[in-house]
Amino acid sequence: MTMRWICWALVACFTSPVHALDLQDAYALALRNDPTFHAALKEREAGQEDRAIGRAALLPRLNYSYNNARNDSEVTQTTAMGDIRNNRDYRSYSSSLTLQQPLLDYAAWAQYREGEAKALLADERFRGRSQELLVRLFQAYSEALLAGEQIALAGAQRMAYAERLQLNQHLFEKGEGTRTDLLETQARHDLTLAQEIEAGDALDAALRELQAIIGEPLVLDDLAPLAGDFRVLPLQPAGFDAWRDLAMASNADLAAQRHALDVAAQQREQRRAGHLPSLSLYASTRKTSSDSESSYNQQYDTDSIGIQISVPLFAGGGVAAGTRQASRRYEQASYELDAQTATTLNELRKQYRLCLSSVAKVRAYEQVVASAGTLIDATRKSVAGGERVNLDVLDAEQQFYSARRDLAQTRHAYLRAWLQLRYLAGVLNAADLQQLGRYFGAPG
Repeated sequence: MTMRWICWALVACFTSPVHALDLQDAYALALRNDPTFHAALKEREAGQEDRAIGRAALLPRLNYSYNNARNDSEVTQTTAMGDIRNNRDYRSYSSSLTLQQPLLDYAAWAQYREGEAKALLADERFRGRSQELLVRLFQAYSEALLAGEQIALAGAQRMAYAERLQLNQHLFEKGEGTRTDLLETQARHDLTLAQEIEAGDALDAALRELQAIIGEPLVLDDLAPLAGDFRVLPLQPAGFDAWRDLAMASNADLAAQRHALDVAAQQREQRRAGHLPSLSLYASTRKTSSDSESSYNQQYDTDSIGIQISVPLFAGGGVAAGTRQASRRYEQASYELDAQTATTLNELRKQYRLCLSSVAKVRAYEQVVASAGTLIDATRKSVAGGERVNLDVLDAEQQFYSARRDLAQTRHAYLRAWLQLRYLAGVLNAADLQQLGRYFGAPG
């Protein structure tokens, strides 16, 4: 994900003509309106400031102080004649400008390294959230379309059962059918009605999720449906080892966790620097008037330049405790990296296997749909010839529509797995969404 892609998508959002909301249009809207993405963008911008904060520890520091006061004091002088008291009512002021430049400060160097690591961590987190936006968008888009297909299939199945129910009723009235046939068909009809309602609830939830991402209201007809000509493409690269190597090198979450480990290492070094001396160069200019009782009615104009060394000796054990604490947190980050790596590789292999198996599953379900459609016609003819009964027709129709539902689910599952595979490998970008868009056609 690059800023060039983001800018291109935003421009496309404002310049594209009005048409069906395809994946590219939805992505452009998501970049503009998705609150989760914008939160990630602000997180990255805030993280970039860690680089300047860390670098500041190595740069000069300039301080200015000014003091102007009214003083009322009583001075007692002891003499042979006794104590002599004088009341002084006077004004004093001091003005000081100091420049300090670290020369040897290991804590400042570790702080600088920590700032760099935090900035890189913010970059990787943003890259991960940017890729995650593509996944969330396609997930909601796909779920909405799949729910729409389920509604259409359930409605078509219900209409088929309704026609069968009319036929059963007609045969029963003529004395050629049975009440059992009527009850069997009615039960199947009512079941498909319940399935249709359930699919409608799923559609509403998916559309609301998609609306939350793109920031605009929409209905199912606004989306581009899955095209009828569905071809599962071979994976590139083909072997899992290549995908694993990609994930280890490019996965955003793993990269972020490695930078988090580096941050913990630099924080440990900062704590350890509490035992080390520091050396700095300083220069100052100072002007005072009656700055103290010893300089009453005296003015000074002093310029100084020199070096300052600070040697920590004892801090109540706080430095040692802080170092141990930072070391434990470094070890914690190391274990979290190991756990994240294992989780990522396990999920990567799962999506890889799903992509491979989808090739055979799509072909199998396409054959099942074709065979089940032929079976319905053959079974109806057998019933007319007295070789089959009404329940056989209902079972054949159930098998046909179940196969169509399974085929739709498998197609969408393959596209999601393909997207997830590239996301886990860390190579997902907006061009991949454009490639997925080829599977979707204009709404009818």
